[in-house]
Amino acid sequence: MATPVYLECGSKRVFACSLDWPGWCRSGKSEELALEALAAYVPRYAPVAKLAGAELPASASEEFGVVERVPGSATTNFGAPGVIPAADATPLTSGEASRFAALLRASWTYFDGVVAGAPAELRKGPRGGGRDRDKIAAHVLGAEAAYARKLGLRIREPAIDDATAIAAMRDSVAAVLDAASDGAPLAEKGWPARYAVRRFTWHVLDHAWEIEDRSPAA
Repeated sequence: MATPVYLECGSKRVFACSLDWPGWCRSGKSEELALEALAAYVPRYAPVAKLAGAELPASASEEFGVVERVPGSATTNFGAPGVIPAADATPLTSGEASRFAALLRASWTYFDGVVAGAPAELRKGPRGGGRDRDKIAAHVLGAEAAYARKLGLRIREPAIDDATAIAAMRDSVAAVLDAASDGAPLAEKGWPARYAVRRFTWHVLDHAWEIEDRSPAA
């Protein structure tokens, strides 16, 4: 069976995102390149799925079925999937929600392991840019505190060395997402559950992979 994906098509960048595997979402300068990037990341996403007690089929990247194309935005062109597809209005069963929440928790576990094993200073980009390890970790926590508002939660951004506060924030987010949903936004001007868990998980893994790629030993 073809793996269902949707394409978020900006003028400069296209995101290809799996509908069934939150966080498995990559971009390229065209639809074809975005799908190629998605396929190339199967070996990197599979260990995250395993941490969640799931198994990404080896054939997952053999054929993609594009079920929807959505126009991108400035956020898309900047480098993040920022448009909610119509498919995300589909009701979410309790079983699906638990599976998705487990994948989100697995992405946090994976990210923490990458951060713990990375040097404080990372290789710079071609123009000398890029955050170092601790600034990336702080950025991820800040983004999650902001994302939490889209779920109807008000959470203070935890410090990167406050393990108790980080765990509490993650537990609050996971508790909201680990529940059946009718597909409507979870808060006023918020996100539906399917989009929320995908955006959280994508952001965590995108930065985990960035740290891996920019570590001197990579």
